[in-house]
Amino acid sequence: MWDEAVTAYDFGDSHPMDPVRLALTMELVRAYELDRAVDVVAAKPAGDSTLRLVHREDYVAAVRAASALPRSADQAYGLGTMDDPAFAGMHEAAALIAGQSVGAAEAVWRGQAAHAVNFAGGLHHAMPGSAAGFCIYNDASLAIARLLELGAERVAYLDVDVHHGDGVQAAFWDDPRVLTVSLHEHPRTLFPGTGWPEETGGAGPAEGGAVNVALPAGTGDEGWLRAFHAVVPELLADFRPQVLVTQHGADTHFEDPLAHLAVSLDAQRSVQEACHALAHEYAEEGRWIALGGGGYAVVDVVPRSWTHLVGIAAHRPVDPESMIPETWRDLVYARTRQPGPRRMTDGRTPRWRDWGAGYDPADRLDQAVLATRRAVFPLRGLLA
Repeated sequence: MWDEAVTAYDFGDSHPMDPVRLALTMELVRAYELDRAVDVVAAKPAGDSTLRLVHREDYVAAVRAASALPRSADQAYGLGTMDDPAFAGMHEAAALIAGQSVGAAEAVWRGQAAHAVNFAGGLHHAMPGSAAGFCIYNDASLAIARLLELGAERVAYLDVDVHHGDGVQAAFWDDPRVLTVSLHEHPRTLFPGTGWPEETGGAGPAEGGAVNVALPAGTGDEGWLRAFHAVVPELLADFRPQVLVTQHGADTHFEDPLAHLAVSLDAQRSVQEACHALAHEYAEEGRWIALGGGGYAVVDVVPRSWTHLVGIAAHRPVDPESMIPETWRDLVYARTRQPGPRRMTDGRTPRWRDWGAGYDPADRLDQAVLATRRAVFPLRGLLA
């Protein structure tokens, strides 16, 4: 899913969410000729009736008003703040990004594609009635809501952004048709301060529908991958989603300026590959919708990570050892006056210890995983 106009989602020069990360990603996709291996399509912006699948009517009206006259932004709706400054055309840009995720959901559900990628999406913090954390409209929630509207009965949402996927969890807290799983830095040390293991979903049939793995600050490749494989495959095997929706914020990376995990590009690629394999193993007909998300090392990390994601979804994975085309590096310098990275790897070999081999009760990472398993697994009839 791509429309050049998504780069109009721009909070200003001093804001960390620089839309150049989207443009550079698409140019790197083209440099590797992945655009020839996929159908590159643009969907229409999400209309008001679609936005209201998740967002309140008064909030959409507030976004429209702030979009037309930014200085009138109502901070009661989270607009015009340091995180979410109002800008002219904000509604149109946010609705366009949302439309790409909804379009991806429609294409996958209707069998027009097995996999769909919207790396401009993954804006997972927006709430039904407010903006938050650089997110105006919650495209991930809107895509899931559209799947439910089309008849889906089981949708799994997996979020590996460094920040908790709080907006998606909130949207489906009481809906047993949606399983939300978020691996993120511990809420004690990072925005939004939610995503504790004890947050397990609403009462009744929705209990156990929210899963949160709160990782200690400083967690690197081995711990991150160990936590992922200790929690995610077992849950998906039990839930058997008709569609798997994944959010791939690149801000877990050790170079990201806004967080405190120490994950490499190679581990991010390993999780992308795992998500692809899990979709084929557990989702009906391999249905997989992959979204972007956070990521504020906008030259060195984000374009490489999401280009790997596109290649994996296209069944044309990019060789991590490959040298990045000089044409792209020249473009990076022209756009940013920064030298671009030279290879599609950080030079790491992802490894992790399998949870089934036992755990260390004194290890902080293992404590985090065990807290999640103990909080959620019994609610789903699984052994903790």
